[in-house]
Amino acid sequence: MSNEALPERYVAIVDYGMGNLFSVRRACERAGLTALVTSDKNTLLSAVGVILPGVGAFGDAMATLSRFDLVAPLKEVAARGTPLLGICLGMQLLMTESSEFGNHQGLGLIEGRVVRFERPLGPHGPLKVPQIGWNSIYPPNHSPTASDPWARTLLSGIATGAYMYFVHSHYVCPATTEPLSTSAYGHIEFCSALAKDHITACQFHPEKSGPAGLQVYRTFADLIGSSNEHTTS
Repeated sequence: MSNEALPERYVAIVDYGMGNLFSVRRACERAGLTALVTSDKNTLLSAVGVILPGVGAFGDAMATLSRFDLVAPLKEVAARGTPLLGICLGMQLLMTESSEFGNHQGLGLIEGRVVRFERPLGPHGPLKVPQIGWNSIYPPNHSPTASDPWARTLLSGIATGAYMYFVHSHYVCPATTEPLSTSAYGHIEFCSALAKDHITACQFHPEKSGPAGLQVYRTFADLIGSSNEHTTS
């Protein structure tokens, strides 16, 4: 798509062949966003917001991003302060490194590692890996009396304990960034969402998570609006 054909304001959904792009685009549109699926770096750099989705293996994903020459543009997007949302594997790619099928370097936008669920134990014995299905999200050390423990974040308006849809064998362990939400799979508590500056990310798939997931996209649209107001003021 040429620059002349681009809408004035749009969200770029990064297409590197490893994500459910149609569902993400539909969720964006339902949230009032104009969304373009693209692997073009110039289209990426001209967007008012960027979504990095993904399913599959970390090493393959990073190799594809490199082959498509998208690593540097994604880092530039983050450096500019353009709102960036990572989803599932996209969240993991934001980290420093992953141990999935060997050691692989990530985008390094958030310091930390990606590790595998190791023998998660439920009340009736070992749980299957990957985790596939619905799971609750909670704010870390949340106050039960807080009306909106996630106010002014990607999860604003989401109820404590809300169910989101997960499909993953690995999870992120941020080194210096506090989790925005945590979840538990068996005895393992893990970071299910995080935020750093203009970067937000979630391990769950909001586009598959019903009304609560759609609220995430609506809030992302609000964050884009707030970011652009700040930039132009």
